[in-house]
Amino acid sequence: MEGITFDKRFFDSTRGQIVTLLRSAPCTVEELAGKLNLTDNAVRAHLSTLERDGLVRQSGLRRALRKPHFTYVLTEAADKLFPKAYDALLNQLIAVLKTRLEPAEIEDVLREVGRALAADAPSGQNLSLETRVQTALKVLEAIGGAAEVEQQGDKMVIVSSGCPLAAAVSMHPEVCRLAETLVAEIVKVPVEERCDRTGRPKCRFELSYKES
Repeated sequence: MEGITFDKRFFDSTRGQIVTLLRSAPCTVEELAGKLNLTDNAVRAHLSTLERDGLVRQSGLRRALRKPHFTYVLTEAADKLFPKAYDALLNQLIAVLKTRLEPAEIEDVLREVGRALAADAPSGQNLSLETRVQTALKVLEAIGGAAEVEQQGDKMVIVSSGCPLAAAVSMHPEVCRLAETLVAEIVKVPVEERCDRTGRPKCRFELSYKES
């Protein structure tokens, strides 16, 4: 990435817009082309340059009618392009709490924050599980996540290529309890956090439910 200046000019450029879009959620070439009003080939050319510069990577395949499409996500290096002053503040807050509270008390505080974040989200048992899950995805996106839901065997799983609280989770894994409670409060079924905290943290929430 030598020679690249990540300033307003970069983020106003097409490549900068692609990086900004991928920050919100993984996208295919076709999705990026539609959002940017470009041809698929033009998007592929920009993605090739961004891959070369270590800012994006292929993440997986998304099923389509004719053939599956690759999805693209940001790399850890790209995440660092965005200002995150809250990272240092949250890490310091958790560090101070650890000097004053027992682990169980810290977990209670984090879960209470999760419940507070979920309070304004539309939810309720009268809504379908699918609707509640989609609401949870939108709330995670609003705080910086890029999650999607997958059916894995008899389990419904919310997974993400990243984590909205990555910097804090790396130092304080218990912060995942906040997100676990946030999701559980919205979807109204038991949720178990199984996040991947090796390298770049990735969210994974397994939902326990029975078909009605």
